[in-house]
Amino acid sequence: MTDSVVPAGEPWMGVVKRGERFRIIDLEGNQAVDTLFYNAADPHEHYSAQNTIQAQGRIYLTTGSVLLSNRGRPLLRIEDDTCGRHDTLGGACSSESNTVRYALEKRHMHSCRDSFLLALSRYSGSFSAGMTKRDLPANINFFMNVPVTPAGGLRFADGLSAPGRHVELLAQMDTLVLISNCPQLNNPCNAYNPTPVRVMTWPSSQGPQ
Repeated sequence: MTDSVVPAGEPWMGVVKRGERFRIIDLEGNQAVDTLFYNAADPHEHYSAQNTIQAQGRIYLTTGSVLLSNRGRPLLRIEDDTCGRHDTLGGACSSESNTVRYALEKRHMHSCRDSFLLALSRYSGSFSAGMTKRDLPANINFFMNVPVTPAGGLRFADGLSAPGRHVELLAQMDTLVLISNCPQLNNPCNAYNPTPVRVMTWPSSQGPQ
């Protein structure tokens, strides 16, 4: 069992065992939760946006979506979703993207890429041993609204979530989860106000406590 509140701008890392359920709760609404998934036994196998999008035939994730690895195997399946749409294309903010998108003085603002790397440096488990920035693939942005424009571009828009909405996944293999609870202050993805989220895990044979 896991039950943690992740403050705005902070990372979270843990292992969800096969058959366990993993829930992320958007406590105050419109908080982007940048998330990566890995095979806990071999982190070279990780979430693949390309394989997942191709298999489901759509770019947004919701109930029934199966998250596939770069080896084409299922990592997790979304079992319950009270938000209805999660982004697969927007990626994680970084000092470089903040500079290009916004302004030079934004370069030193904390970013999701920083949070991912901080979590890897903190985590002492053998699952993440030797993982570096080269092991950060394209991520999922839970609760984030990134519409595709008619010209094929991406637009960061006001979120579709609300306080208490959640996404719940069932692990298909032992899965290492790496979260950055996004600190982004420059676009509407967090309503310009990053807030905490809650993460929970429990055996699928039981209900959440």
